[in-house]
Amino acid sequence: MSRFRSIAIAVGLILVETACNAAPSISPASSSGAAASVPAATSSGPAPSAAGPAVSPGDKFKGINVNILTFNGPQVAEPLQRRAPDWEKLTGGHVNVVAVGFQTIYDKALLDASTGTNAFDAYVFNPQWLGDFTGPGYLLDLTDRVNNDPQLNWQDIGPFFRDFNASYNGKVYTIPLDGDFHMVYYRKDILEKDGVKPPATWDDYLTIAQKYNGQDLNGDGQPDYGSCIAKKKGAQSYWWIISVAGGLLQAKGTNEGAFFNTTDMSPLFGQNEAMTKALETYAKTVQFGPPDELNMDVGGSRGLFTTGRCALTMDWGDVGTLAPGTFAEDKTGATITPGWKQVLDRATGKLVACDATTCPNAVDGVNYAPFASFGGWSGAINAKSPKTNQDAAYDFLSYMSSPAISGVDVTLGKTGYNPYRTSQFTNIQPWLDAGLSQAAAENYLGAIKASLTNANMVLDLRIPLTKRYEQDVLDTALAQYLAKELDASATESAIADGWNATTDEAGKDKQLAAYVASLGVQR
Repeated sequence: MSRFRSIAIAVGLILVETACNAAPSISPASSSGAAASVPAATSSGPAPSAAGPAVSPGDKFKGINVNILTFNGPQVAEPLQRRAPDWEKLTGGHVNVVAVGFQTIYDKALLDASTGTNAFDAYVFNPQWLGDFTGPGYLLDLTDRVNNDPQLNWQDIGPFFRDFNASYNGKVYTIPLDGDFHMVYYRKDILEKDGVKPPATWDDYLTIAQKYNGQDLNGDGQPDYGSCIAKKKGAQSYWWIISVAGGLLQAKGTNEGAFFNTTDMSPLFGQNEAMTKALETYAKTVQFGPPDELNMDVGGSRGLFTTGRCALTMDWGDVGTLAPGTFAEDKTGATITPGWKQVLDRATGKLVACDATTCPNAVDGVNYAPFASFGGWSGAINAKSPKTNQDAAYDFLSYMSSPAISGVDVTLGKTGYNPYRTSQFTNIQPWLDAGLSQAAAENYLGAIKASLTNANMVLDLRIPLTKRYEQDVLDTALAQYLAKELDASATESAIADGWNATTDEAGKDKQLAAYVASLGVQR
């Protein structure tokens, strides 16, 4: 049994066990001052660092300026900015949040560390990139700290996020602030009225999208859309095709992998019937979406869904927490991403029907492969920062991730943070305080748990040069395909050629070893 199959089972057992016990409630007082705080961020650059001795609990980081690089969503940076003044009152330290565009974070962080500039004490970024930052020693090993930090309560963090997302080669390098899985959201009110079940397969998704496309879904007299999926290049949209393709590419459990063949590192996102089917299906969703969907990011698709203009959408956990107070409140359902009744025969490149042998994890003949896309925004400490700054940066990230603080922030749609702690799944009160009904909260958390505990969960790519494989090669080829500059075959070739070139540049044996290790495969 692979260690990630073990993690999925462990998560399920933990969630079942803790659900049977009363979870401690989170006091509203823990965040009452934060909501009114003035953000402590700038975008002009990091403030100069200064060291100061710890004097008392309220002054232990007095005079120390912590510079953190992150995403200018405005999600992700928002809770860091909002909570920084409260942490400053507790410790005397100051946090300067430098927020940049998604396409910029990786290059800016890597340049900062690799050139020895070390302008940033911490990075709140994508844990997929750990392979490029831990090898050269750019990040501080946090293993001992997290295991001995009562504020953080490390064991409350879900096993997947603790043992996979935060760790690399057996050491902990990041503090999770977020948990990410793709899900499909649907207009529960109209599907129930019409006796339509939520989509179990991607064929179901297209059927439902076609049925409601052009109907007035929010009563404003205007035709609305069957599907809204953000497809803008350079704006995190490339992950959607992985969710569409996942169930066609991986069926025998998490450690089978969905990106490369684990024997020779040949790309599965290449010329085969599974990728052709996934690309064609993804392109069909455009027919049922808004006219500017190819230039729309997640802010646009979320806005359309919460105003009642979409029957279906695919997103991370944010939509569920954005719905309260909008047209979509108590009209939104969430479900595990649809699957397929076929799977790729890797030996022939052909699709074959799912059965007990080809799809051993199938449910009612459907092979689900929920995608742990991105994994969740996480905080890492610069290994070359002064020790006092490292200590302060760690303390701030620990504070942000602590149960009382994160337990509130994951319930607020504006943060971009989604649940990742066991207590966040078992203590429903903060979700009710955030405006979700009990039914909505249970449905939302249930969809995430169904993904998190699925034995065929797809792990995101997490090897050196991951940014090149996904954000550069995949995103570019996919955008060209949607723009009809490339057909499916040429798109598959472009992805495979780009991935093979990247693999050869980094070293095939090295990349294969890293990929196999990331899946927990025993060789």
